[in-house]
Amino acid sequence: MTPEVLRQLAEEWIPFNKLLGLKALSVEDGKIVFEIPYREELIGDPVKKALHGGVISMLADTAGGFCVWSSLSDPRARVSTIDLRVDYLTPGKMEDLRAHATLVRTGKTVGVADVRLYHPSDEAVSVATGKGVYAIRVMKGHAGG
Repeated sequence: MTPEVLRQLAEEWIPFNKLLGLKALSVEDGKIVFEIPYREELIGDPVKKALHGGVISMLADTAGGFCVWSSLSDPRARVSTIDLRVDYLTPGKMEDLRAHATLVRTGKTVGVADVRLYHPSDEAVSVATGKGVYAIRVMKGHAGG
């Protein structure tokens, strides 16, 4: 799939991503940068004013899956999550959250991506890191994205 098709999928065709306002800042072969803009509804701890952990893990999973998908040449290929590990390193602030995913490897049926999540205002500090393992399957008789 082309980077532009993957960008459209991420931003416009997946309703949950659209609900959260996900932006695909960079889509390359084996490298993805996605961002979710901050809004008050994403707070998980109203006392500390910290982002909900589910928002962080969702962004890690989505960036990791699209990272694996971006490396596949067959337009019929699809990915789905097998396993996701997220290490929460510091509370997410009331700011935009960015994920940078890099491909570890792909095989015939499984792909792996590493993800680092951070706030653009302080890129040196990781909010979380993650590793996603994704099933790769090719849809028979289906050629489009």
